[in-house]
Amino acid sequence: MGYRNLKQCVEDLESHGHLVRISTEIDPHLEAAEIQRRVFQANGPALFFENVKGCRFPMVSNLYGTMDRTRFLFRDTLEMVKRLVELKIDPSEAMKHPLRYARAFPTAWAMQPKYVSRGPINQNETTLDQLPQLVSWPDDGGPFVTLPAVYTEHPDAAGWQKSNLGMYRVQLGGNEYKQNEEVGLHYQIHRGIGVHHAAAIRKGEALRVNIYIGGPPALPLSAVMPLPEGLSELTFAGALGGRRVRMVKQSNHLPLIAEADFCITGTVDADHLKPEGPFGDHLGYYSLTHDFPVLNVDRVYHRNDAIWPFTVVGRPPQEDTSFGEIIHEITGPAIPSVLPGVKAVHAVDAAGVHPLLLAIGSERYMPFVEEKAPQEILTQANAILGQGQLSLAKYLFIIDEADEPGLDIEDISRYLAHVLRRVDWKRDLHFQTKTTIDTLDYTGDGMNSGSKVVIAAAGAIQRDLPIEIPSNLDLPAGFRKPMPVLPGILAIEAPECRDQNDGTLQRFVEGFDEGHPLNTFPLILLVDDAEFTARNLNNFLWVSFTRSNPARDINGIGAFVEDKHWGCRGALVIDARIKPHHAPPLIEDPHVTERVNQLAAQGGPLHGVL
Repeated sequence: MGYRNLKQCVEDLESHGHLVRISTEIDPHLEAAEIQRRVFQANGPALFFENVKGCRFPMVSNLYGTMDRTRFLFRDTLEMVKRLVELKIDPSEAMKHPLRYARAFPTAWAMQPKYVSRGPINQNETTLDQLPQLVSWPDDGGPFVTLPAVYTEHPDAAGWQKSNLGMYRVQLGGNEYKQNEEVGLHYQIHRGIGVHHAAAIRKGEALRVNIYIGGPPALPLSAVMPLPEGLSELTFAGALGGRRVRMVKQSNHLPLIAEADFCITGTVDADHLKPEGPFGDHLGYYSLTHDFPVLNVDRVYHRNDAIWPFTVVGRPPQEDTSFGEIIHEITGPAIPSVLPGVKAVHAVDAAGVHPLLLAIGSERYMPFVEEKAPQEILTQANAILGQGQLSLAKYLFIIDEADEPGLDIEDISRYLAHVLRRVDWKRDLHFQTKTTIDTLDYTGDGMNSGSKVVIAAAGAIQRDLPIEIPSNLDLPAGFRKPMPVLPGILAIEAPECRDQNDGTLQRFVEGFDEGHPLNTFPLILLVDDAEFTARNLNNFLWVSFTRSNPARDINGIGAFVEDKHWGCRGALVIDARIKPHHAPPLIEDPHVTERVNQLAAQGGPLHGVL
């Protein structure tokens, strides 16, 4: 059976060598976060901070820091949850293979929450300033909760059946928040809490909100599961946790999750907004200060043995990478049943998840045509962009499975080579302009506003991909250091962008005609630092797709518009420089880095861990 609470989880990890205790005093202001980032990068253990500066509660991090450890946490339930997904795809499988699915039905029973009269969460109350004041990055606007599970119920239908449990940003202090009275609550578009908030506004009511921290490890993972609207994440938490989620009834208030470590309760008014942020976020940049809803705090509960779990958000990969991988492992097989014809979808973590999607589809519209072109995969691309958070993608590449059966969608280098060998830039670029993108993406025209491009490649190989720069390459003035990144992809340093309308991209493409040997590279990137971009795959993905807005930053050699369709006859060029309106990238505080270096030195408490 799964863990009843976080304390059980910590003790189990420690007994199996997956957790290390740190008795030295650690500062939650920047220091704990830098330790977490570095331990994660080293594939290190979970960390239990026994002595947190200025706080009586211990902290734990890196619980999900490796896929092996994440699978270990759910070793008793993971396979059964996968089988429940199989039954969702095809219920007849239960009749065909009854022994395989016999144990799945008790797991399904665990999906029903259980109401109780009291629980550990009711044991104590405290105030916000007594909680760990975790600050992850130097320019963060204040302390944040980084592993919250935010619970709301639909104002039109009270009860857990239409509840939402989501992982939204929670700022505990700073900015204009009244100390111990107000909490910033930042949620993005396409989130379930937004549906509940809109209903409350329509009814003229305040929205009741509970913010849970801690509890069994299935709880935060369930809060990020991409479940259909109307299906409560509590059901998934019960299934993955191997036991029913116990809910403490509260008169005239939302129920409390009995085994949570902390719970902040309160209400969100219809028109009460205050500045929230900045916050170092998962694209690797700060999300800036914007007005977001405010939680008016009623109470802060905690159990006797409360532990504060945390993670750090930043340029991927980070600990939340494991969340994405385990979600894909569980739900990936269901994709063909949700999106007919689509074989696989991969949100690329190194590119910040939402900026870049890869997909494998199938072309069945015209099987008798000798010269194949993208047709059905364009229909499938539209379906993908109509699915919840997948709709936030800026770049969607999609290919036909039949062109290279067995291609692993997570082999990104091979996937991109497959595309670049077949793509026809005159035909295969399909833009959406003035549309929605990720709230945290500042490459567009404004908040939540930008563009998308679908790149659909199907059919015969059209070109070989070069890996060497053409000899005697003469670049326009100001452009330098051409460096191959991957086969067919070339990075070139361009002048610093001081004005997004500086004409640099246009000047570059006008410097070459369609017959120039530079066009043997089908994809060219204009970047600030070519060596950094070409150093490894993750750098290329991060630079290319987090620093460009497709409609504005894509151009090409021999570009044309025909019946409102844009294409180019030569190389496609992406301007992936940092622009003046972009958010700044995340950089550690050097003094904190030096302090952590000392902790990791010979004889230090982190020696052998970092």
